Amino acid sequence: MYKNAKRKIERGVAFPTCLSVNNIVCHFSPLASDTSELQEGDMVKIDMGCHIDGFIAVVAHTHVVQEGPVNDRKADVIAAANTAAEVALRLVRPGKKNKDVTDAIQKVAAAYDCKIVEGVLSHQLKQFVIDGNKVILSVSNPDTRVDDAEFEENEVYAVDIVASTGEGKPKLLDEKQTTIYKRAVDKNYHLKMKTSRFIFSEINQKFPILPFTARALEEKRARLGLVECVNHDLLQPYPVLHEKPGDYVAHIKFTVLLMPNGSDRITLHPLQELQPTKTIDDPEIKGWLALGTKTKKKGGGKKKKGKKNEGDKADAEPMDASKTDAAAS
Repeated sequence: MYKNAKRKIERGVAFPTCLSVNNIVCHFSPLASDTSELQEGDMVKIDMGCHIDGFIAVVAHTHVVQEGPVNDRKADVIAAANTAAEVALRLVRPGKKNKDVTDAIQKVAAAYDCKIVEGVLSHQLKQFVIDGNKVILSVSNPDTRVDDAEFEENEVYAVDIVASTGEGKPKLLDEKQTTIYKRAVDKNYHLKMKTSRFIFSEINQKFPILPFTARALEEKRARLGLVECVNHDLLQPYPVLHEKPGDYVAHIKFTVLLMPNGSDRITLHPLQELQPTKTIDDPEIKGWLALGTKTKKKGGGKKKKGKKNEGDKADAEPMDASKTDAAAS
């Protein structure tokens, strides 16, 4: 869609489209040969990203394949992910620490009797870098550690929230389901198979930095060649992870710019109407949601008539059983 006739600007997919259904947590990006179909009542997580000149925007959204409002545990887990995302938006701001966000989103999920899924990282975004050094951990535990970091003005983050009605400890069930990879630019190896060398050359030409899907390669040849590339760490795989059958997983991801006048959430999609079974009474969660996303302008400048200051916008509210139309608003 983006066109600039004056100069050629690199643009395109920054993260391949994924459709992860029900208890599949993430990264399910089927090949052309996949024949699976969506069914009534399926909870589908749609995840994607694009870039213009290496500047990346990512988004993920959760949708239940049905008419009318979503209720019961499906509504709970979507509300948990969305409310946690709203809290994160208000805490990812200059001067705040990454660990503040980790603690807060876990508290929100617990209020809906859900768990934040382990192993999901929210990364700083830079030009042509989808996984920057500053990271927000989803769940703090002894096995996964990240450096403490403070958010600063003019940074960009992909805030990635995944909530589950299960234990929040996903597992890899089948490596053959993996179709998304990223070139490990710091690794080199002389591949033995001709097929592997052909595929790796194609990857270096078309996808030298950002993640790609095997759909973009010749499928039969790709399957053979990718294995040797992964075995020798030339490619970083994005595995398809699963919770237990019967569990539901919701995913909300957005891109936020930390501007001098506040936070700009630049990727968003409206939710279906939700009727969760839980009511949020925790004053700390309500306090987080009451924070504005914009800072009021300094100085005594005059306001234009008929326009509210951005800092005066209505607060977000928790999605709960007492406000079943919160999603529609």
